[in-house]
Parts: sequence; structure tokens; C-alpha cells
Amino acid sequence: MPGSCRSPGPSLAPVLLAVLLGGAARAAEIVGGREAQPHSRPYMASLQLASGSHFCGGTLVHPSFVLTAAHCLNNLNPQRVSVVLGAHRLQTPEPTQQRLSISRLFENNYDPQEKLNDVLLLQLDQPAILNTHVAVAQLPQQAQPLPHGTQCLAMGWGRLGTLEPLPQVLQELNVTVVTFLCRPQNVCTYVPRRSAGICFGDSGGPLICDGVLHGVDSFVIRGCATGQYPDFFARVSLYVDWINSVLSSVRGKDSP
Repeated sequence: MPGSCRSPGPSLAPVLLAVLLGGAARAAEIVGGREAQPHSRPYMASLQLASGSHFCGGTLVHPSFVLTAAHCLNNLNPQRVSVVLGAHRLQTPEPTQQRLSISRLFENNYDPQEKLNDVLLLQLDQPAILNTHVAVAQLPQQAQPLPHGTQCLAMGWGRLGTLEPLPQVLQELNVTVVTFLCRPQNVCTYVPRRSAGICFGDSGGPLICDGVLHGVDSFVIRGCATGQYPDFFARVSLYVDWINSVLSSVRGKDSP
């Protein structure tokens, strides 16, 4: 029953298997949200094709690295992708925006069939210039728990509904961490008593809880904001050691 609290168990395996094989969709436009205060989320990144069209979100976790969902660039040439930081209104040239290219990709055993390890580090071709409009998000501790009921914030530039247009500005939504139908590898969120949540077209964006990056938008079940299923995020706390090892290895290679 939506809104109930129970941990994932063997009895849920057939439900999730059916969902993952046939009912899951890429996330995460924001449905039922609101306009974010301009430039109040300075870690937010927009992944764009050469045409300038936004297709996924991301989070700046280091001046030279953006964390996004692995499925965002699955079978896509990274040389065709730009990373835009410091944006609020994507279709308007803003003096705060920084447009960077991708030099390398780092995956961590992504499994597209099971929707597992849906995280990807993008190394930028040059470090971002940090300021009040572009800043690094705080990572959790490795394996840091995130209790049921925690209040978080999801955000993105995706469509406002399955058949609705793209928003002009960054949207955000208050969500609640839940455990029903979830898996240990994911953080799941739910918006009780109304149709709101993440949806198609803008995966990879951040889930921020108590000022910390705890999730990467990954997938939804059988439609957007149905009120029946939670939204699924990759659990960032499982990948902190891996993220730090990538950063350390790159810094080591860049040292004189």
C-alpha cells in the first residue's frame, strides 16, 4: 500500500523483477514541483547535446567532475555532450553559465537490465570556476544511512508532465524517503496525497537531503507521479569510496 513502511524482502522480488524488465522508465522530470530560487542550487548541472537541447541532469562533486546517471550516456558519444553549470533558465544565455566538455567517463559496473550501479563520473576538460553560482555538492559518508521519513529535495529541467512542455526554469520538489518496494542499492522517495514526483527525460539529477547529495535520479515505475510507486535514485553513499578513488587517481596522474 503506498505510503506504508516496510523493508524490501523476498516477497517483493517478483514485483520488482516485473517492473525492472517491463515497467521502469528513465527519470526524472519534476512533476508537481515549483520554480527553484534562481541559482540557489549551484551544484546543478545540465547535460546537453550539440544542438543545445537538455537531456539529463548532473551534480558537480569536484571542480573537474560531475556525477550523473550511467544510463544518460549509455551508447552516446560523450564528445557530442556539453556540461552546463551555473544555469537557471536554460534557453536564455546567462552570464553565470559555464559550458564545458567531457574528457573521460568513469563507470562502476553499471547493470542496465537490473538498473543497478546507475552512476557515472564525467571528468571535465577543464576545472569549473567556483563562485556563488557554481559550487560543489557535499557527499555523504560511505554507507551513511538515510532513514525512512527523511525530507529531501529533487530537482531538474525535465517536462512538467508526460504530455506537458519543458519548463523554462529549474524546478524542484520536496520529497520523502520511503522503504516500500525499494532496494538496498537505491534511495526511494514518495510524495504523499498528491500526484508529484520525478519523471521521463531528465535523469541524473541530484537528490539533496539535509544539504548532502544522497541520490542520483535513476528510474520510475509504470508512469510518472502515479501515487502508487516510489521514485528510484542510485544511493550515492554506496559509491563514495569509489568516487574518492577516481578523484585520487586522476589527481595523482596530474601531479608533476
